[in-house]
Amino acid sequence: MLCFLKGMAFVPFLLVTWSSAAFIISYVVAVLSGHVNPFLPYISDTGTTPPESGIFGFMINFSAFLGAATMYTRYKIVEKQNQTSYFSTPVFNLVSLVLGLVGCIGMGIVANFQELAVPVVHDGGALLAFVCGVVYTLLQSIISYKACPQWNSLLTCHTRMAISAVSCAAVVPSILSAALGSIPQYHINKKKKDYVYHVVSAICEWTVAFGFIFYFLTFIQDFQSVTLRISTEINGDI
Repeated sequence: MLCFLKGMAFVPFLLVTWSSAAFIISYVVAVLSGHVNPFLPYISDTGTTPPESGIFGFMINFSAFLGAATMYTRYKIVEKQNQTSYFSTPVFNLVSLVLGLVGCIGMGIVANFQELAVPVVHDGGALLAFVCGVVYTLLQSIISYKACPQWNSLLTCHTRMAISAVSCAAVVPSILSAALGSIPQYHINKKKKDYVYHVVSAICEWTVAFGFIFYFLTFIQDFQSVTLRISTEINGDI
């Protein structure tokens, strides 16, 4: 049986594949429609103009939902592991979940408030998604080390921390360069000084985005031993 069909492993697997498809499809449609330059557009620029804006909005909204489901399931897994053999304060796990969910809300804001229509709200959502997402991966990496070797292999811990470190290193220049450049990709001129800021910001933005995707890929093995049970109770006479 395929690994992503075991237990709840299909949740992070679906998140990874769906989010990757959201970025790639929006990019391809935007380029083919002539709305962006194929070389390093901002992610948001690939979802600004119809028809790609509808694709981007729909798919990122569902990615935010899948992200929230994955984070909550991860929270319950760590909670159960911690009850079996205590390795970390429960508050640490809870703070990680809250930050992750705030990041998912940021994704929803990015998907529903277009870059050109309401740029302040859109940029605020992107900031929430990136910063909270990066901190979430960092906290989860620390939790993984605390749970090692009983619940995580050392290789998994190192992989998660490496992805977190790269994302942390990329998110700061992404924000700073975008603020200094502050010009949409389709208005950028390669001869202007802002173009350097754009290139740096776009590279870092794509790095952080796919850093999240690769990070959630490491959850698949943990989710294989998890099952979902739904119980229904009816009180009183019918």
